[in-house]
Amino acid sequence: MAAPSRVLPFLSPAASASVRASPYGRRAGLLRCAAAAGQAGFFTRLGRLIKEKAQSDVDKLFSGFSKTRENLSVVDELLTYWNLADTDRVLDELEEALLVSDFGPKISFRIVDTLREQIRDGKLKSGAEIKEALKSCILELLTSKGGNSELQLGFRKPAVIMIVGVNGGGKTTSLGKLAYRFKNEGAKVLMAAGDTFRAAARDQLEVWAERTGSEIVIDNDKKAKPPAVLSQAVKRGKREGYDLVLCDTSGRLHTNYGLMEELVSCKKVLAKALPGAPNEILLVLDGTTGLNMLQQAREFNDV
Repeated sequence: MAAPSRVLPFLSPAASASVRASPYGRRAGLLRCAAAAGQAGFFTRLGRLIKEKAQSDVDKLFSGFSKTRENLSVVDELLTYWNLADTDRVLDELEEALLVSDFGPKISFRIVDTLREQIRDGKLKSGAEIKEALKSCILELLTSKGGNSELQLGFRKPAVIMIVGVNGGGKTTSLGKLAYRFKNEGAKVLMAAGDTFRAAARDQLEVWAERTGSEIVIDNDKKAKPPAVLSQAVKRGKREGYDLVLCDTSGRLHTNYGLMEELVSCKKVLAKALPGAPNEILLVLDGTTGLNMLQQAREFNDV
């Protein structure tokens, strides 16, 4: 004999009818609809906020290059009305336009001298040809030393890598990733907390050292200068037989002469502690760093 079917009270037609008839049931249904509508409205607003934030980031990225674009727009005006009699004046103004666009003095002088020689030799005879030659000069500067992406670490231990870049570009994180890579390849890695300016830099690097199983050299008195910390790290690397010393530095803009000179001091201290160091100087770039930083990297590596 089949068992009698059981109808759950809250699913029975009578119960459903009573719910529909009850003012409390209708009110609950309205509340559920309002909640659903409110939830949909929340996600709509969230989506709009995300879209506005993304657009704001894009606008900020391109507005960061507005000054450079405005300064370089002078080049078009100069070369449009160029004639041979005005060569010196035009080249002087072109040099000024490059300088105010943060190309850096060495790069600007090199570009203008190259154009002057080509004009004197009769290779460039119009403003359009000078403009194309200008593009070629810049492209050559960016690609002349960048053909090989492999790190050149040499044969002497320890190899020394110096990390540089602007504030917030990801230098310390990149250093941690390098440590992870080399540790997986069996290298003995030592980190140097050369960023003595940012409060959390040392703590961040200590976390990366723990994650990757690397050792670290820090400024114990919290008053040491970056060159002293880097020198101490290289000397320890030599003494204890490390394969690699990764040197972190504080972020800085290339237009700040004093801070760039500090980097030069760091480089000289490393070379004094270990001839040939640093083996590599890596410039960490983020999405807002422009062409001028690449050019300054070329200039810095020529020091």
